[in-house]
Amino acid sequence: MPVDDEFTPRLGRIGNSRRAGGNGFSNELRRAKAKLGGKSGNTRYTGRQLGRGSATARQLEFRQQRLAAFRMRRVIVKFHIARSGKGGGLGAFRAHLHYIQRDGVERDGQGGDLYARDGATPDRSAFLYRSEVDRHQFRIIVSPEDGVALGDLRESTRALMMQMERDLGTRLDWVAVDHHNTGHPHTHIVVRGKDARGQDLVIAPDYLKSGLRQRASDIVTERLGPRRDLEIARSRHAEVRRDRLTAIDRAIWRDVENGTLSFARGASNAAERFDRSLRLQRLAHLRKLGLAEPVGHDRWRLVQDWDRTLAELGRRGDVIRTLAHRFGREDGLERLATFDPRVGQDMTLSGSVLAVLPDDELRDQRSVVVEDFDGRKWLVGLGDIEPGGIPPEGAIVQIGGRKPRARSSDRTIAGMANEAGGFYSEDIHAGADPSSSAAFRQAHVRRLESLRRAGLVKRMPDGTWPIPEDYLEKAAEFEAGRHGNVRLSVRSWLSLEQQTEREGATWLDDLSAGTQTRRLVAARRARLDWLREQGFLPPGEQTLGRDARSLLVRRDRARAVARIAEASGRVEVELHTGETISGRYERPVDLGAGRYAIIGNARHFALVPWRPDIERHRGRDLVARRTAQGVSWTIGIRRQRGRSR
Repeated sequence: MPVDDEFTPRLGRIGNSRRAGGNGFSNELRRAKAKLGGKSGNTRYTGRQLGRGSATARQLEFRQQRLAAFRMRRVIVKFHIARSGKGGGLGAFRAHLHYIQRDGVERDGQGGDLYARDGATPDRSAFLYRSEVDRHQFRIIVSPEDGVALGDLRESTRALMMQMERDLGTRLDWVAVDHHNTGHPHTHIVVRGKDARGQDLVIAPDYLKSGLRQRASDIVTERLGPRRDLEIARSRHAEVRRDRLTAIDRAIWRDVENGTLSFARGASNAAERFDRSLRLQRLAHLRKLGLAEPVGHDRWRLVQDWDRTLAELGRRGDVIRTLAHRFGREDGLERLATFDPRVGQDMTLSGSVLAVLPDDELRDQRSVVVEDFDGRKWLVGLGDIEPGGIPPEGAIVQIGGRKPRARSSDRTIAGMANEAGGFYSEDIHAGADPSSSAAFRQAHVRRLESLRRAGLVKRMPDGTWPIPEDYLEKAAEFEAGRHGNVRLSVRSWLSLEQQTEREGATWLDDLSAGTQTRRLVAARRARLDWLREQGFLPPGEQTLGRDARSLLVRRDRARAVARIAEASGRVEVELHTGETISGRYERPVDLGAGRYAIIGNARHFALVPWRPDIERHRGRDLVARRTAQGVSWTIGIRRQRGRSR
């Protein structure tokens, strides 16, 4: 067959597959793909697209927008998947609902009202009852940049949840609360971890990370219209002098190399000139804060951790504004200090709780503002804390540093990996400890899974875990990040003012006569005067006697018992060693001598010493048994009615 084009083959050496030819062509293909923006890096299976909504997320990612992205109304969407854990889910779920409904979240300063879909009046108790069997729940915060212009957020929230149900292909069981106590109105949404058929609801991470935000942006843009040039310019220019991390800072961070930012000479259009002007103004402001300095023409050097410093400044500013709004003044708040035990490991802080503030509203992490007895105010991050372990405002607390420590399960994992050449698996665990149960080994795997989600360890396809040499240090840092690096102990659940004339033994009664601070001296003097007036303390005495203290304890407890009995119509029983009571943990009650838990059934109730870990089981059935060492709990069992002897 005749051929118009000449073709001369050039043969290489026989058996040579490494030189030019197919290998060179494949390299050219890779370079071409890179120029076209192809994704590179780790291509291992991640499971990002597993779950409901994955197809919708991909469609939203690649679809052609009717408007340019910068014209769309901006909406921040944050989410967290809260897992119930072993037996503590209902308490954690209840604590989160209580928090998002707390006082002061509405415009008038009242508590927030739960709402759901149109025509539905949510029952908080019923929602919690349905959630008791859930393995997890989805917590979502939706914060439109133009939330003030939207006014009532309920309409847009309901539209978003209807769209979410269409995207996921199932009816959702959800409740929401609007918060107006900050400068940016936002909505908290809680979605049960079950679908319409009662199966575990699994939502694709891609949908939660990007798809839901795009849906919210579409809804707000449809209601308010696209962003105009003037709105965009004002929004960006407002960030120039903010003492917090801004979008301008994030853009600067992406262009910083070795701590230095360099500007390209000239600008081709008005948008680039405007962006350059914003950056220069922002850098000038950062210079005033001591975070940046010019090092030549069109070159700036930023100090180490400048972005973290800005984030901390923003957090501190939010706290000051919240306190000023709550107390109606700013005197002394500008001197608010951050308590960091890493700076002074031996430092101990004692004082009263001025306010309890959120650190992470999704994960229920809290901070407290403590006013020490010299009048100085300190911001203390508590990290993850048991729902009932958060002291009320006015409580007397002592705070110190906590050395980060790995869990006992971490030490077990590290020890077995050391014997197995740096690897851990259930099979390795079973071989090293044949007496261990499958549930015990699974608990160690769950621990590694939590560390994997934090990016500290990796899991191999066969279920084996490579354990790095610094595993225990990483695990300790992980624990410190979750639970904070502070240790908090409550000295009194009552404020100084409540203790002054309390007919019960109080923390003030244990203070020594050598107390120095003016505030404590005044409180102790008032307490002693009241004790003398009531005849509990002889004239001239400075210390409460043993008999008088016992009498005060009994009277304080008797008054609390009488109030509970009158309100409930039940009879109080006092447990002695070996006796039990079957009932439900109802709530704690604060006395001068400490905090007690109310355990009750239809006819009886008992006051027993309270512990922070019991708070997660509030509302659940249990059996409390009095032992020589204290009180033991058996959760979720009703052996009999009433109490036994």
